[in-house]
Amino acid sequence: MGISKLVVPGGRIAVEDRGEGPVVVCSPAMGDVRDAYEPLVEALVSQGFRVVTADLRGHGDSDASFETYGDEATAEDLIALIEHLGAGPVVLVGASMSAASAVIVAGRRPDLVRALVLVSPFLRGPVGLLARCAMRLALRLLLVRPWGPWVWQTYSAGLWPGLPDARGRAARLTALARRPGYWRAFRLTARTDHRVVEPWLDRVDCPALVVMGAQDPDWADPAAEASWAADAIGAKDRAVEVLMVPRAGHAPMLENPQPVSSAVIELAQNAVTGTRRTRCHEQD
Repeated sequence: MGISKLVVPGGRIAVEDRGEGPVVVCSPAMGDVRDAYEPLVEALVSQGFRVVTADLRGHGDSDASFETYGDEATAEDLIALIEHLGAGPVVLVGASMSAASAVIVAGRRPDLVRALVLVSPFLRGPVGLLARCAMRLALRLLLVRPWGPWVWQTYSAGLWPGLPDARGRAARLTALARRPGYWRAFRLTARTDHRVVEPWLDRVDCPALVVMGAQDPDWADPAAEASWAADAIGAKDRAVEVLMVPRAGHAPMLENPQPVSSAVIELAQNAVTGTRRTRCHEQD
């Protein structure tokens, strides 16, 4: 159906809508854009799903006119998008920061979410007041112009060790963030406090899958973080599945798409048919 703009309070969100069938909604990571999901979108569409991808506020083709950014603001946009689609509950996919937003949506509006996929999820902030203050100060200083875009481009190039052209992607995304008004939006997004997701973690009441790149540089132990996230989400009588993706970092659906696509398609198909899943996926 092409690209459109969804009007929400404060601006417009860019939305791309492809395929026909049960709906899957995908939201990318901070600093990234919706084409990070391209291999997954193609795989889902080929299996009879309608896939809607949406750029974050101040990212990609969305407006940079907003005054608020972060986990809760993104959750509000996702709720508005799902309601706008009017297609019933969706399979909701969030990556990194927007994984926290997806959890908020599932907890706040369980009627809108039939299954949840959390890719490289940030579901908690640094532990301890000192660590939180140090992180907040570091981000404020490191992302200030004129050096901020260079710092982010250098850092983000290391996020995707499985991507042959990681430097090229980092340069392209940073160029988008340099557009007038967009660097301000990015800096405000980077200040989000992931502690806001905590009250919603145990309210998730749908099938869920945590996807983590085995070489994700954002964690010292990606497998341990994925295990913590799975344990933290939802009803304790329902196992949350974990998929560890080899040869992948912070965007496993782009770096090593086959295992991610297979697991997401299976989850989505079972969620649509009401089949309960009891086993965990793990790639060697």
